[in-house]
Amino acid sequence: MSWFESFILGLVQGLTEFLPISSSAHLRLTAAFAGWHDPGAAFTAITQIGTETAVLIYFRKDIARILSAWFRSLTNKEMRSDHDAKMGWLVIVGSIPIGVLGLTLKEQIEGPFRDLRLIATMLIVVGIVIGIADRVAARDEAGGRHRATRERKTLRELGVRDGLIFGVCQAMALIPGVSRSGATISGGLFMGYTREAAARYSFLLAIPAVLASGAYELKDAGEGHVSWGPTIFATVIAFIVGYAVIAWFMKFITTKSFMPFVYYRVVLGIVLFVLVGMGVLSPQAGESAG
Repeated sequence: MSWFESFILGLVQGLTEFLPISSSAHLRLTAAFAGWHDPGAAFTAITQIGTETAVLIYFRKDIARILSAWFRSLTNKEMRSDHDAKMGWLVIVGSIPIGVLGLTLKEQIEGPFRDLRLIATMLIVVGIVIGIADRVAARDEAGGRHRATRERKTLRELGVRDGLIFGVCQAMALIPGVSRSGATISGGLFMGYTREAAARYSFLLAIPAVLASGAYELKDAGEGHVSWGPTIFATVIAFIVGYAVIAWFMKFITTKSFMPFVYYRVVLGIVLFVLVGMGVLSPQAGESAG
């Protein structure tokens, strides 16, 4: 991998990680369209450490408060009813599905799941799901005749069941094209949570999963499967760009619709199907590279 490739891929990772359009799909597609080798699941996982570092800094006050309360709850029974202590446990609970499936489906994640036809399908299908979830939330927020009998939920109402459902939604993002934020936020909207609550828990839930995945894949870099210099460079670029994007996105979701992302996903998926169908792109474009 050249330094120019690593710069572009780091930029793409930072721009797309927090938007509901799938960063792993865009890294895969960027390489395919440019005629580069597929950067691979290991490169993706390691560069995601950069964007998750942006999450750690952006949500540093929330994270410090949650960690402090969680550790105190281990020895202080009274603290176990504290909201922040509960959030610590719920992040752990919500991380179980992706941990189990990530290890179980490792070979598929690094191989068949990166087929461009599957990516195109996920872009379209999950895009439609995001659109439906967005309309459901908008309907409730508008207070129309179909309004729910209760206000949309905040994170103070999050329990183990919902935490696990969030976790299952996050695990779906193991397939490029799904989108971690898109899947988890949509799941939250369907369960009745506010946009801000769904997005906040989505970002907090991603921290242990992404950091663990990146640490696990570091061994590939050590074995020569990933170029250290370009990968670190791409990770730094992803961090800088990712921080700016997350700050913008958290403001965006409070007042704006997800429909622009839905249209983008569907159009991109259709274009990808057309290009593969016409033979312009191979479903495994770039895959043979080492």
